Amino acid sequence: MISPARAAAFDALREVASARRDLPAALASVRPGLSDARDAALATDLVTGTLRWQNELDFLIAHYAKRPIARLDFEVLQILRLGAYQLLHLDRVPAAAAVNDAVAMTRRAKKSSAAGLVNAVLRTISRNRGDLPLPPPDQAIDYLEVTLSHPRWLASRWCRRFGFAGAQKWESFNNAPAPLTIRVNRLKTDAASLSKALAGHGVELAACRFAPDGFTVKSGNPLQTPVADSGMFLVQDEASQLVSLLAEARPGEALLDTCASPGGKTVAMAASSGDQANIVAADFRSARVRLLGETVRSSGARSIRLVQADLERGLPFGPVFDLVFVDAPCSGLGIIRRDPDIRWRRHESDLARLGARQLAMLRQAAAAVKPGGRLVYSTCSSEPEENDHVVEALLRDPRSPFALVDFRGRVPALEPVLDERGLLRTSPGEHGLEAFFGAVLERDRSSMAGSSR
Repeated sequence: MISPARAAAFDALREVASARRDLPAALASVRPGLSDARDAALATDLVTGTLRWQNELDFLIAHYAKRPIARLDFEVLQILRLGAYQLLHLDRVPAAAAVNDAVAMTRRAKKSSAAGLVNAVLRTISRNRGDLPLPPPDQAIDYLEVTLSHPRWLASRWCRRFGFAGAQKWESFNNAPAPLTIRVNRLKTDAASLSKALAGHGVELAACRFAPDGFTVKSGNPLQTPVADSGMFLVQDEASQLVSLLAEARPGEALLDTCASPGGKTVAMAASSGDQANIVAADFRSARVRLLGETVRSSGARSIRLVQADLERGLPFGPVFDLVFVDAPCSGLGIIRRDPDIRWRRHESDLARLGARQLAMLRQAAAAVKPGGRLVYSTCSSEPEENDHVVEALLRDPRSPFALVDFRGRVPALEPVLDERGLLRTSPGEHGLEAFFGAVLERDRSSMAGSSR
């Protein structure tokens, strides 16, 4: 009998590999069928790990199957990937169980004719675990592409930008499991009270290195405790928490968060202002607005109002906000560690298209900033086409009334993650964090409405 976790992992992986769902949606679709929390955790590990190491696994499967990956049946390939991942990266899974379940899964998928191939390839991989024919580090790009399992275009790009050692360190970071990171909701509690509440349910926390309200979960699972429903904390990446600090939200200010869902940064701004700012949180899709609403309600914030609006098509506001925050939709190449399928879904040609879209959104957002107000632009991308180039394009416009703010010396917690221009720029190599970017622009106090367009 196939274990429930492996069966669910196969179903989820098939959805991701066929591009029908992204990783979070695929995992969400199979979790209801897994009543045991251990099965749910194993299924998540299997799918995430298989996607993380996909290039390495495909290289070995092709080598031992003696045929190109493209000649393998789609479902058989997913079964081989899952089996190979377990054999090479999960010590706690017995090799025999991984192989036997893979063969049984092949038959369940009505691919019985491939059962012998699956059995032979996986047993050969298992026998050769100590001497795999993977490219060594002296074959730099092949090593980054295959052995460290990243797309060749991205491996080449990072090697040019950061050198081989920097690219190797970045890719190794991406291949390590990401810790669960949470942020204290200061609208409801403080760090000491949250730590005590979670400790009572066997959860051990450690303070984040940079984010002042952040904790990394060392043991236990806060999401499986009664505290999870209290609104005392939000799940949020540490680098994302740092981006929120660029807002410097103050009591009495009018703030607009233009791409607000799921709401972590919006709630952080409400907390920073003591729930005394006037915050409008907007997003485009109805499902995103619903998710945003759930986060806001759970947080207890009273200063946030929700609006459904499409930033690309223009906002229903004039230049009335002290702060407009644009956490722009992006490639997500800075958060590959948390979402490993991103590396396979993105292409280098995406970057120019995304950058143009982001610039259009930033220009629309700029029109809602009042004279003397601030415009914050951020992404979870590592690539300059989506970051520096977008900001520079806005500033190069002779009609733009904005100037770049050097953020150094303003928020102590941000000092270690600001570059020489005062831009927020986190990275795996320098900070051990996902790659986030953030810039603050200030509008000339004498500028006239509409001159930013």
